[in-house]
Amino acid sequence: MKNSIFIIFIFHSLVFIKCDNFQTVTYAEKRFEPNWDSLDSRRIPNWYDESKIGIFIHWGVFSVPSFGSEWFWDDWKSNASDYVKYMEKNFPKGFSYQEFAKDFTAELFDPQKWANLFKKAGAKYVVLTSKHHEGFTLWPSKYSFSWNAKDIGPHRDIVGDLSKAVRGAGLTFGLYHSLYEWFNPMYLSDKASHFESKEFVTKKIIPEMEELIENYKPSVLWSDGDWEAKDSYWNSTQFLAWLYNDSPVKDTVVVNDRWGIDTPCKHGDFYTCSDRFDPGVLVKHKWENAMTLDTKSWGFRRDAPLEDYLTTQELLETLARTVSCGGNILINVGPTKEGIIAPIFEERLLELGQWLNINGEAIYESTPWIYQNDSLTSDVWFTTKSNSVYAIVLDWPTNNILKLRTVKQLFVDHNPCIVLLGNSGKLDWKFLSELDVQIVFPDKSKVKSERAWVLKITK
Repeated sequence: MKNSIFIIFIFHSLVFIKCDNFQTVTYAEKRFEPNWDSLDSRRIPNWYDESKIGIFIHWGVFSVPSFGSEWFWDDWKSNASDYVKYMEKNFPKGFSYQEFAKDFTAELFDPQKWANLFKKAGAKYVVLTSKHHEGFTLWPSKYSFSWNAKDIGPHRDIVGDLSKAVRGAGLTFGLYHSLYEWFNPMYLSDKASHFESKEFVTKKIIPEMEELIENYKPSVLWSDGDWEAKDSYWNSTQFLAWLYNDSPVKDTVVVNDRWGIDTPCKHGDFYTCSDRFDPGVLVKHKWENAMTLDTKSWGFRRDAPLEDYLTTQELLETLARTVSCGGNILINVGPTKEGIIAPIFEERLLELGQWLNINGEAIYESTPWIYQNDSLTSDVWFTTKSNSVYAIVLDWPTNNILKLRTVKQLFVDHNPCIVLLGNSGKLDWKFLSELDVQIVFPDKSKVKSERAWVLKITK
């Protein structure tokens, strides 16, 4: 990582802290107040923006029925017809959702194998669902007695096991955590009071999040389940002030924007705004595209047809568009109840990693260029780093001739060097008009990358 020098007039001493192979800058006596103005003034740790690519893992009791989506329990209890029919056909009358937990066995879960796959995919951080809306925790939480992965099902600390493997592979570890739980009696009681009472928050949610932070020290806390109550009910600003000021991850942690009604796209270290947020235009505040390889579900679906999965080309298109517009991409996979990452997910991730081995220079530690996209003859997305601009060309140009309009300023009064990443030799170019530039691609049969080709343009 490149060191930067900041000249700041302050009354407190500047302190550099080294942690997990990245460096952050903090201030010895700076403290954040429990209000959004103060919390939003925090500078995001460099590691997150530079990483660009993360893996999201949705895993829980919902992986046992693996039907419909991870919202199985809520959809079934809401009398959604497909779910009711599924249960009537396959399970005895009176069967409860809790009975699925004993079959959440995870007997084939190999955290080291997962971590190795994610590293080969080119990911820099991993975010696991520590607890989804069903309330089942993947760690032995003392606030979730008998409804956790240690007491029933796998009988192991999933969070602890994966955190060790991920960090051992040189990746950064993070956790997703749902604020609300569909059928928790304390939550339903608070909801019935129009959230005037806070028993669920004070007795479970805040202590539970503190337990996660203190025991596992995640560098990402990805909050969800925020849409039924205001942040004042969740005590969000008070918790985040503790997280930023006094927690063991205060200098390295990043959080998203889901901390209560009206907080998405307004508050947090990075914005997620809505699921699969992909604006296609430059967003000035750091943001993340949390998206799924199975376009219809976050959890594993046994009945998912092939057409519901993104192709590798579609994944690369999403990556290029996201990073060009200032975002990180968080690529979700849903493991089976046994702990297997399905071959189709594995294939997509490995092909992504192969592409990044050739073209990762255009992604990691890059920043958005002054233009994001050019579609004169091909779909092209730009990033920049140091004194180079990278053009990610999603479609091979007709007759090996690429025409660009937005790069003219790189060519006027310059004779830039243009190379295709993964290949040797400079590419020829010329002006077509006052606006357009033509770049000649090599013979496609001699090109190393199989898809989404990257031009490096250096003045």
